[in-house]
Amino acid sequence: MVFDPTAAAAESPSSTYTEAGVDTAAGDLAVELMKSSVRATQGPEVLGGVGGFAGLFDASALRAYRRPLLATSTDGVGTKVAIAQAVDKHDTIGQDLVGMVVDDIVVVGARPLFMTDYIACGKVFPERIADIVRGIAEACTATGTALVGGETAEHPGLLGVDDYDVAGAATGVVEADRILGAERVERGDAVIALGSSGLHSNGYSLVRHILANAGIGYGDRAADLGATWGEALLEPTRLYTSPLLRLIAGLGDDVHALSHVTGGGIAANLARVLPQGTWVEVDRSTWSPAPVFRVLSEVAGTSLESSEGTWNLGIGFVAVLAPERVDDAVTALASDGIPAWQIGTVGTGAHPAGDFEQGAKGVDGGAVRLVGAYSDGVG
Repeated sequence: MVFDPTAAAAESPSSTYTEAGVDTAAGDLAVELMKSSVRATQGPEVLGGVGGFAGLFDASALRAYRRPLLATSTDGVGTKVAIAQAVDKHDTIGQDLVGMVVDDIVVVGARPLFMTDYIACGKVFPERIADIVRGIAEACTATGTALVGGETAEHPGLLGVDDYDVAGAATGVVEADRILGAERVERGDAVIALGSSGLHSNGYSLVRHILANAGIGYGDRAADLGATWGEALLEPTRLYTSPLLRLIAGLGDDVHALSHVTGGGIAANLARVLPQGTWVEVDRSTWSPAPVFRVLSEVAGTSLESSEGTWNLGIGFVAVLAPERVDDAVTALASDGIPAWQIGTVGTGAHPAGDFEQGAKGVDGGAVRLVGAYSDGVG
């Protein structure tokens, strides 16, 4: 017997794609709703329209480079999406995604060119998808990144009706002799911190665990934070790409290395961009972690120090630069609305006795530890 899937579908209404849980019409509507947001990110270098099989980007501008190197990064937002789903607020997750993906590219000094996104969901709700993509598009515009394509995939049975996850990938370009990194770092270089907007997109599994154990709901008021827990925890990731590109343009070769403080915390991520044989002691007394970190630690009954390998604790990026340019850097970043301050100095040779973080994420770089006590923020 030959199986005829067309005939079988005609005989059984339950075997249609819609009955299986996939609504292609909803997907088409989602694309229509996001078109204007996506197009707003695109300049004349983007060819083709929304909905093509592949995004096209005119690379002829790269001919202006002597030796252009392409930089690429991919990431997601992690379990922060679970909070967005719980409180039904989806317009900030897109900025978190761009922050996680595009801000990794600027670490090597690269300028982002374009990005694509991927959204997997249990069921397509067009307005929700449009909210997510609108957030991605607005953040792409803020970082000078063209959103050239993406995919929304409906996975019924694999994901719950209200479940979704987001991911993205981006590509940038940097001149070969302008790459930032460990090879530029020198003894005596200043290490400056760039303030975060909050938790960004790391450590949310711990956050959710803490609140669940304490019986706290996302709709509950967090008096010390001036908002509900859901509102406070969905504070979007600060975007650093454009301010850092301006900093690099202004200070030139005096900017030696950058580090994006994501999973692993301050010490582990800074260690990745330091050369072997160097070390930094990060002085906790130079800043006061934001209330969200302090309140979460109090609810958990733990210390801020115990979460240093999980949360950014108020530092979203770190820059290593020539010591005589600290004031210039702090002033430039402040003009972009980013607080910055010196947290340490690069040393060489044998480091002081004690436990240092080294070898993070497979990189056998420098050694870093946090020392002292956090400022209480008073005075």
